[in-house]
Amino acid sequence: MESDKGTVCVTGGTGYLATWTITRLLEQGYSVRATVRPDPDGKRDISFLMNLAKGLQSLQIFRADLDDPESFAPAIEGCVGVFHMAATIDFHGREPENVLTERAVRGVVGILKACSSAGTVRRVVYTLSSAAVHGNAAGAETMDEGFWTDVKMVRGLKTAEGPYMVSKTLAEKAVLDSGARMGLDVVVVVPSFMIGPFLCPKLPASIGIALAMVLGDANPYKNMCLSKTSVVHPDDVARAHIYLFEHPPAKGRFICSSGVITLEETAELLSQRFPELPVPSPSTLKEIRGYSMPRLSSKKLLDAGFKFKHGLEDMIDGAIRSCKENGYV
Repeated sequence: MESDKGTVCVTGGTGYLATWTITRLLEQGYSVRATVRPDPDGKRDISFLMNLAKGLQSLQIFRADLDDPESFAPAIEGCVGVFHMAATIDFHGREPENVLTERAVRGVVGILKACSSAGTVRRVVYTLSSAAVHGNAAGAETMDEGFWTDVKMVRGLKTAEGPYMVSKTLAEKAVLDSGARMGLDVVVVVPSFMIGPFLCPKLPASIGIALAMVLGDANPYKNMCLSKTSVVHPDDVARAHIYLFEHPPAKGRFICSSGVITLEETAELLSQRFPELPVPSPSTLKEIRGYSMPRLSSKKLLDAGFKFKHGLEDMIDGAIRSCKENGYV
């Protein structure tokens, strides 16, 4: 049965952001088709997805794989919108850049082809990464949608995360270019570091990094966390996706980020609100120095009429609550 607002497809349906987006779409009257990776052995438990739906008829599960973009066609056929969130993530340089990039570009272009062939898709909302923005800070204090990662510079640095940054940058450019050639209405959302409650059972990577100090693993925040980090609540990102889908004047890319937090501020909030947790001392944290990146600006999104609902306390409280509920702390 199709809901009042029509049927939309959310790819990568078991993910951190996707589960939030599915929930909000269902609440707002959409029928949702969520894609998940094929599971020939039937070992993955995705039953939690059905708990997001008020009625089983409002949520359908489809199997699809980015390595086979044509596999998304059945899920997209007849949809009025597509929220493309499925992605291959490799922060550690395990695959060569050309392999990672070819897969990313082929996957997103294949999704767009399926959207074009469907003939019913009004708008595609594509979720990207701030890795496509952050690669050319050049002393800026704030970065907006006009900033693009300098692929040549990143390649020259030869860092482990370099191939990931390059692949995300080239994939976004391919989406915008291919969408225009196909006559598709494509909007890109660029979230900052997401911190907050999670509806999926697996610990999201961003939560593992943000809360590493109380999850018993110091390496992530020593090696990956920035001295100051632009952050956003996953519910705000999900709502921004839906807002931009429903807001006809929206064009191009939109950064979605509501605040900035440091390691010291994270520790202070954790200590105040969860005194039972083993939070490192301020002196210990002061010895850790990461990269200081410019703040990501959401001015374009705010000017379009969107309003954020969640602050830093909501983010930390929600993340810890979910970690407790799922046995991570």
